[in-house]
Amino acid sequence: MSAFVGTARLVRLAIRRDRIQLPLWIIGTLLFVPTVIASLRDRFPTEADRIEVLRAAVESPALLVMRTVPTGTSEGAMAMFQMLGYLPVVTGLMSTLAVVRHTRQNEETGRAEMLGATVVGRYAELTAALIVAAGANVVLGGLFGLALLGYGLPAAGSFAAGAGIAAAGVAFAGIAAVAAQITQSARAANGIAAAVVGVAFLVRGFGDALGQVQPNGYVMRSAWPAWLSPIGWVTEIRPYAGDRWWVLLLPLACFAASVAVAFALTVRRDVGMGMIADRRGPAQASPALLSPLGLAWRLQRGTLLGWGVAMAAFGVAVGSLATSVPGALGENEGGAETITKLAGGSSADLTDAFFAAMITFYGAMAAAYVVQALMRPRIEEAGGAGEAVLATGTGRLTWLVSHLAVSVAGAALLLLVSGLATGIVAGLDGGEAAGRVGQLTGAALMQLPAALVLVGFTVVAFGLLPRLTIGLAWAAYTICLIVGQLGELLGLPQWARDISPFTHVPAVPAATATAAPLIALSAVAVALGAAGLALFRRRDLAL
Repeated sequence: MSAFVGTARLVRLAIRRDRIQLPLWIIGTLLFVPTVIASLRDRFPTEADRIEVLRAAVESPALLVMRTVPTGTSEGAMAMFQMLGYLPVVTGLMSTLAVVRHTRQNEETGRAEMLGATVVGRYAELTAALIVAAGANVVLGGLFGLALLGYGLPAAGSFAAGAGIAAAGVAFAGIAAVAAQITQSARAANGIAAAVVGVAFLVRGFGDALGQVQPNGYVMRSAWPAWLSPIGWVTEIRPYAGDRWWVLLLPLACFAASVAVAFALTVRRDVGMGMIADRRGPAQASPALLSPLGLAWRLQRGTLLGWGVAMAAFGVAVGSLATSVPGALGENEGGAETITKLAGGSSADLTDAFFAAMITFYGAMAAAYVVQALMRPRIEEAGGAGEAVLATGTGRLTWLVSHLAVSVAGAALLLLVSGLATGIVAGLDGGEAAGRVGQLTGAALMQLPAALVLVGFTVVAFGLLPRLTIGLAWAAYTICLIVGQLGELLGLPQWARDISPFTHVPAVPAATATAAPLIALSAVAVALGAAGLALFRRRDLAL
């Protein structure tokens, strides 16, 4: 029997399972095109306008890390400067989640063993997952190119951009395939793959920040570290500024090598096992595991620790920039304008605006944590572990509220850690931020009510449409991130920005703290959470 027997049937099954989630990812990504193009044509209608903002951008390493290097002044090149640094991250996460869902998660839940009892080859499941992920990226890349073409941009650059974004997603799909062979849990595999995406983004940003400004003063060439990142490969294609199609060979080679490794590993392990075995637990369980809250903490502590390290590092990095902000942006109108827009349009001094802008990203990171943490009840329910817990004397609401309590407390702890890290490091540098540890910590904690609104939405999705919880929660998070944290920068209308709960959080320390919006957001979060709990209490368990 061929090792690929049954692949076509598994592809159809995977497409059916992802018929909602993948289209949501694709549509959400394509929304960047009209948003960015409309903003560019409104704010930078002439080449002179674009040159002015690019001259300011090349002098701001922090902005280059968040975006990418500018490659030209055409409308297409300017659009790539706005979004080409972000979109490979989106396609990377879409791809890694899809591959892990149809490989390691199938093994973790026992679905793979059931499928393996039929006429299915050893490589069929992994091959099907890769075909679906690669197909989704090809569709996304093609539609992205057509969307750019529809706005009158050159065809070569449009499809080069689409091909680059798709190729990055395919490369990360191969990396996720390897991660799925190494670990024994879908959560760990997703964590490894997401960490690789994050490192790739930072390496690309480091390479761009160290790039060389060309003689014209507004075009840059990335430094060598950008060539070490799959996201850097996308930007090095330079759509609308050379269209270097040969760079696509790099992500495709990465995909081929990763798939070869994944296939080699999959025949060297048993179904359900990983190359790295789980550690043996203690002979006697901790008394804390006798309670639903203790069990929820045990299941989520690894996720919280990973996010805690990341947010503490981010807080240290932001705090270390405190003394350089006034000098770097004082004479840089473009960079100052960008920071001010990220801070919600506040007219405060640059240091306050910088901290306010960065703290909004702390809120986004905390929200990403709570969404990921609240996927755990759904995974437990789908895998049958939740049913085993509920077969004891544990009530439904007690079980779900325990996970909610750990998630909410974890989000508060992450914001506390990031705020403290920022304030302490800024104070050690002796700049204007010295002595403002309490202010910055409080500003970070003010992001909590906005993150809790996403908690409430996720609970409603879990109670009403359990099988779509993961897709709906991440789609809502992505929309809030785009229209909230980036809405002002992208020139979105106020009604669109108001969709995100983060828009309503006071931009402290650039603005005065007010209690009314925080109370309103907390009330919305509580109402959504209560509705979700009521819905969960009245429905059957869904596998």
